[in-house]
Formats: sequence, C-alpha cells, structure tokens
Amino acid sequence: MTPENTPLSHDVTLSDEVASAPPCVLVFNANDPCGAGGLSADVLASASVGAHALPVVTGAYMRDTAEIFDHIAFDEEAVTEQARSVLEDVSVQVIKVGFCGNPENLSAIAEITTDYAEVPVVAYMPNLSWWEDEHIDAYLDAFRELILPQTTVLVGNHNTLWRWLLPDWDQTRSPGPRDLARAAADMGVPYVLVTGINHPDQQVENALATAHTVMVSERFERFDAVFAGAGDTLSITLAALLATGTDLEAATHEALHFLDQSLNSGFRPGMGHVLPDRLFWAEVDDEDNDDGEERPATAEDFSLPRFETKH
Repeated sequence: MTPENTPLSHDVTLSDEVASAPPCVLVFNANDPCGAGGLSADVLASASVGAHALPVVTGAYMRDTAEIFDHIAFDEEAVTEQARSVLEDVSVQVIKVGFCGNPENLSAIAEITTDYAEVPVVAYMPNLSWWEDEHIDAYLDAFRELILPQTTVLVGNHNTLWRWLLPDWDQTRSPGPRDLARAAADMGVPYVLVTGINHPDQQVENALATAHTVMVSERFERFDAVFAGAGDTLSITLAALLATGTDLEAATHEALHFLDQSLNSGFRPGMGHVLPDRLFWAEVDDEDNDDGEERPATAEDFSLPRFETKH
C-alpha cells in the first residue's frame, strides 16, 4: 500500500471523470438529525440531479419526524469561516440559502453573496410557525433587508409567502403568484417559485412567476399524507439543476417533477411525517427480475450518464 504522504508518479494524470467534475452548489442550511430537510436533504437531492453540494452548517434543529422542538444557531464567525474557506478553493455555480438561524448569520451570508455577486442565489423561506414570534419577526426582517436584494429565485409555500410578503392583503381573493412576485420584486427579487397553491379539485399548483407574468405553472394531485422536507428538496434541486447549466424554466419543470416523484415514493422512518425519497430513481423494479427474487441495484440498472440528471 502506498503511504498517504508518498507523491504520485509523474505518469499519473487526472482521469476524464475527475477533470469533468460535477458543478458545485454552496449551501447554507441547518443540520436536521431526522433527515427530513436541512443539509442532509440538500446533499442527497443535489447529488441525485448531478451536482456536488458544499454544505455550510448554520446551526442544528432539535427535532424528530413529527415536529421541530428548537434550533441552535452557530456563531456567525463559524459560518463565515466555513464558507470563505471553501470558496477560496472551489468554484461555485449557485448558492442556496436555507434556514440560517438568526439575523447575525444572515448578515454574514449577505456579505459573502455580495462578494460573489455573479453567482445566482436560490433562497428558501420555510414555515417558521414552530418558533417564538419575536424570533420569527427578527429573522424575517433581516432576511427581507439582507438576503432578498441578492436573491435570484425565492422559493416558498403560498401561505408562508403570503403572510410574510403581503401581511396587509385585504382583497377577497387570495394573492396569486404574480401578486407575490410583485411584492418580492419591490425588494429586488426577479423570480419567485410559489408552491402549494390549493385548488378545489384536489390539485396543488406550483408556479414560477415574475412581477409581469407566470413563466411556469404545474399542477399535481394532492397526496393523502403529510410530508416533511419538501421545500428543502425543491429548492436545492432547482439550485442544482441551475448549476448544471439548465435554463430557469426547464430547471423549474424538472425540479417540480423530481419533487413529485420523491413524494410519491416517500417513506416514514419514524412515527411522524412522511419524508421524500430523493433516491426514488434507484429503486429496482421487481417485475424486471425474472427469477422473482429480490436483488440489490447495481450500476447496470442505471443507463444514465454520470453527473447528469438522474430522473
């Protein structure tokens, strides 16, 4: 065995696979010990669609699959040092901002995204109803002032974005995607991906909108289950697809269908909610097994090129 500190022979060169490494997404998010969302979801979903996640830990949830009990935020200097260290070494195609814990971390992240202004930012606003009101208000205010002006695509549930961006909405109808996009545009966000728009026909609409038009609209059948981690899955998948060079409309279509299939193949590891299966594409079809016996998946089961979208 060659010792770790022994230099490689001069005739050893990088393989084509190493030279054509997958695109990288810098991810700011909290650790989720149950794997519903957070950084573990980001890493798994981004890899599933052909990108490499660079996870920066902003804090940690105290939670199980049923609910979030608390959250502990990292010190902003720790967040900054993590990100600066990897950014000095690795070229990043997209930045995703998930849950960052406190206004101080948001301020640190805003400084970083300002320094890398040419890199698109996908920002996800989760449901924060588990948190105390004063923490929610401080976090939303800081996100609005610091992160939104640098955000390329804002992702969030219809009700969450409604309460945040249009708290004084007084019309009889609920705000549509363009209404939310107009409110976001006032703070510098060009695109908003609104999820979970309810329809009476048991369908849920998801729409990518600007202040002027709805660019993408997809409807899916409502699942008879409660999921945890759908928003993180969608936002990181969109960021990863954009990092691979897919244009925004096509990336939105693909990300929405990836999420739908992840939810359709969802599983319940504990006693709480169902989690998306971000590796749904790796399932083996028993009908293809002639002898009727289960067998593990192998590389031959996937006639898919490396580093390309797996679904």
